[in-house]
Amino acid sequence: MRKHSVLAWSMVVALGGFLFGFDTAVISGAEKSIQQFWHLSVMEHGLTISIALIGTVIGSLLGARPSDIFGRKNTLYFVAAAYLLSSIGTALADNWYIFLVFRLLGGLGVGISSVTAPIYISEVSPADRRGRLVGLFQFNVVLGILVSYLSNYLISQGGETSWRWMLGVQAFPSLLFLALIYFIPESPRWLILKKGEIGRALEILRIINPLNCDQELKSIQDSSLHAGASSTSLFSGQYKTPVILAVLFAFFNQVSGINAIIYYAPRIFEMAGLGAHSSLLSTVGIGLINFIFTLLGINIIDKVGRRTLMLVGSFGLIASLFLVAFTFYSGHFNGFAIPVYMMMFIAFFAFSQGAVIWVFISEIFPNQVRAKGQTLGSSTHWVMAAIIAFCFPYLAESLGGAITFSFFGTMMICQLIFVWRFMPETKGRSLEQIETNMVMH
Repeated sequence: MRKHSVLAWSMVVALGGFLFGFDTAVISGAEKSIQQFWHLSVMEHGLTISIALIGTVIGSLLGARPSDIFGRKNTLYFVAAAYLLSSIGTALADNWYIFLVFRLLGGLGVGISSVTAPIYISEVSPADRRGRLVGLFQFNVVLGILVSYLSNYLISQGGETSWRWMLGVQAFPSLLFLALIYFIPESPRWLILKKGEIGRALEILRIINPLNCDQELKSIQDSSLHAGASSTSLFSGQYKTPVILAVLFAFFNQVSGINAIIYYAPRIFEMAGLGAHSSLLSTVGIGLINFIFTLLGINIIDKVGRRTLMLVGSFGLIASLFLVAFTFYSGHFNGFAIPVYMMMFIAFFAFSQGAVIWVFISEIFPNQVRAKGQTLGSSTHWVMAAIIAFCFPYLAESLGGAITFSFFGTMMICQLIFVWRFMPETKGRSLEQIETNMVMH
């Protein structure tokens, strides 16, 4: 009973991840048509692509407040509504400024979703399955990216207004997400810590963990009593370890170059000498590899652990990025060499950083500051994503592919050192057990 209930709740909330992935990547198929439709300058076009990322940064910075004040479930209602309005608004927009407003709203949904959804799933998951269940969120992100690439490829045959359909089709999963949230319960940890509703929380804990629900309730209450004696300021000093881990983890996630590759894959393939049609098809290949290896990562994360996945992944990322850099340096593109190395990069990223990031950040913060901690990790991730996405076309053009990808490879050597020396293992331990080890008293 509990397994199916918790899995069903996690799958509903992970739909937010699907919309997150879809909304992030769908613009890649529509961007050229949008530029031509409104006759946008280079600067206006850049703003059109990056406005959703700006919304994502704002949403991730604001995510903790509604999540703590109104609850995880009510915040997810807002996220679903933002996705729905954004998809309808961008599809029907009759001028560029209205289009920007609705893309910004979609970005807000992505940002708040990246804070609230992993928190919710981590707070309703049993310790032995938490990695796999929180990993469902990332799995759905990459599924959303893959579906958006396929959707763009199919809809692109539909003539001049096909870009409106590319963006508008997201309304269907958004409406489903909005309807399904009604059937999930509130997070028991939020009910205890923020509302003091012990009876209601115990009913939910009984479904999650029928054998040890009373013991789990007691450990959450003890954590709550400790919270009363502790600072709720994230930067008070006692939370120094999880703060440093979250910031560095999110930083390394983006300086791998992942978002540059997701946003600009067709452009990179064209730099490597592929035609436009082959580039678009190779992008679908990247989405598929991302999907398969994320699935593999989340299936073994609770068995082998977060740290092991990160160590293996770091070696693979270093090798693949320097192979791409060397190929650009030598100038011998040899047909599909760059796409093959790119797919190798995506496989190792999806298997490690992709599968681990939202799981790890959602578990390392104590109950009383988890939403704030998730906000810090998520906003670091999105600020870095915005910087990398904004700078990549300039860097690739002025410095060339060899230096750009060498930089990403060097950053992954730094990540390997960070994981080897500083990253703790969190598999199989309750959130309260992790809290005891993380917090400096």
